[in-house]
Amino acid sequence: MSAKIAKTIARQKEKIAEGNFYEAHQQLRVITARYLKAQDYTSACDVLYNGSLLLLRAGQGGSGGDLALMLLNDVYTKGEWACTDENRKRLLEILRAFPPEEPTRKRFVSETVAWSGKFGDVERGDAVIHAEVGKMFAEEGEVYDAERHLILGTADSAPILATLHYTWYALDQPHLAPIYASRSVLPYLLVGDLASANRALSTFTSHLTTSNPALLAMSQPIESSKSGLTVRVFPSIPLLNFLGLLLLAAQKGDSSLFRQLAKYYAPHLKDAEGLWGDALANIGEVWFGIRMPRQGGNPLFDMMGSMLFGGGGGGQQSTPRSGTPKVQAPAKKEIEKPPTMDLD
Repeated sequence: MSAKIAKTIARQKEKIAEGNFYEAHQQLRVITARYLKAQDYTSACDVLYNGSLLLLRAGQGGSGGDLALMLLNDVYTKGEWACTDENRKRLLEILRAFPPEEPTRKRFVSETVAWSGKFGDVERGDAVIHAEVGKMFAEEGEVYDAERHLILGTADSAPILATLHYTWYALDQPHLAPIYASRSVLPYLLVGDLASANRALSTFTSHLTTSNPALLAMSQPIESSKSGLTVRVFPSIPLLNFLGLLLLAAQKGDSSLFRQLAKYYAPHLKDAEGLWGDALANIGEVWFGIRMPRQGGNPLFDMMGSMLFGGGGGGQQSTPRSGTPKVQAPAKKEIEKPPTMDLD
């Protein structure tokens, strides 16, 4: 930052400290406009970045958000700035300064992801940005928003998402454990991320057995020596077993194995058909080469959207029981012997 801009920021900082928020906001906009007219994007960035942080940290979400969006649209996008570590770091620092209730924040998130998709390496948005946004929403208990971003995040996102789902599950009925676990496992498979799907299931079952030690005592491990992956089979939770064996089968990529699993668990899958049907059909295509008829659009992400079955309920808290589909509770305790499968 040049000495001239440093003086500008210092003056506006004094105004903000005195409570002259409107005046500081307007002067920062005017100063930025001059730099933008001269296409001096670096100077405009310095003014907008520092100015937005000052206002946001002073609780001025609207004014600070306005400058943050100017930075994103008039500097990053018009200046065609790449999604580098430095550029990403500024936006994430601004994001963390937003008051949670500020309406502008969601627009800032959406446009940040769009910028990172356009000027980064991944069209669906930068994984680090998705991870940080998802973590923020998870900490605030915004389940549906957290899901949408953590699914596209980094390797560290899966345990965060699975823990969020377990916390939500703990408020609901015991037999619904597989449904809550599937909210992370199946979408990760849909986007081709087997490692995260495994981490998510492992995290969820770890929480489950820690809270219910008897389950761990009755379970048995199934391991694929070829892949090194291990899942635990629980005698009384067939749908959770299905998810674990599905992950082992995906590692092998054998379509006959997938069909064998579907046939063996068909009586149990009927209960979850309305929730899992489309997702499993697409997983059959992604991991096992079982082609599906195309109907336009992007079926992979359409199915991922349907898998995150929160509907349009963004912003709901981590206890929205009415937002979670239910499956019928088993009439009696079901003791399952795992299928004999060639996982190697």
